[in-house]
Amino acid sequence: MTEKIIIQKRPPKSPAAAGILSGIFPGIGQIYNGQYTKGILFLVIFIGLITMQPHGGQPFQGLLLAGFYIFQIIEAAQSAKEINRLALVANGLEVSGQATAPKTLEAEVAKSAKSGSVFWGIVLMALGAIFLLSNFDVIDYDRIFNFWPVIVIVIGLKMIADYFAKKNN
Repeated sequence: MTEKIIIQKRPPKSPAAAGILSGIFPGIGQIYNGQYTKGILFLVIFIGLITMQPHGGQPFQGLLLAGFYIFQIIEAAQSAKEINRLALVANGLEVSGQATAPKTLEAEVAKSAKSGSVFWGIVLMALGAIFLLSNFDVIDYDRIFNFWPVIVIVIGLKMIADYFAKKNN
């Protein structure tokens, strides 16, 4: 008579560990998740936000730093959950009470890898150009930060445009 030993597989990534690592130092949770480019990008953004702190007296800079810090912690945990969900789909196990066949893995991966618009790339390039010009004293940080509400307006307009684009499809 032989005994069967059942070993349950652990999820590939721990959302708690990803969040804690990101809390210790920004970008490390993303690197733990295997998202190296995103982790390095978050680290560079964090260093840039820290560097900007002494250049202006507006509270927006501190709020921006705090918001980014909290965002990257939550994003690391959510990414770990998504990695675990895709691992369950790959094994053909149940996800959200629905059995998924392994053949739907290709559709799941294509869905998660689907890229959106080029909006965020353009925003990052514009911000990079503005900060580069500011580093060479072509424009002034204080003058830039007087217009920070424009960023909120542009993001709101993008969200409205995305809503109507999805509604029309």
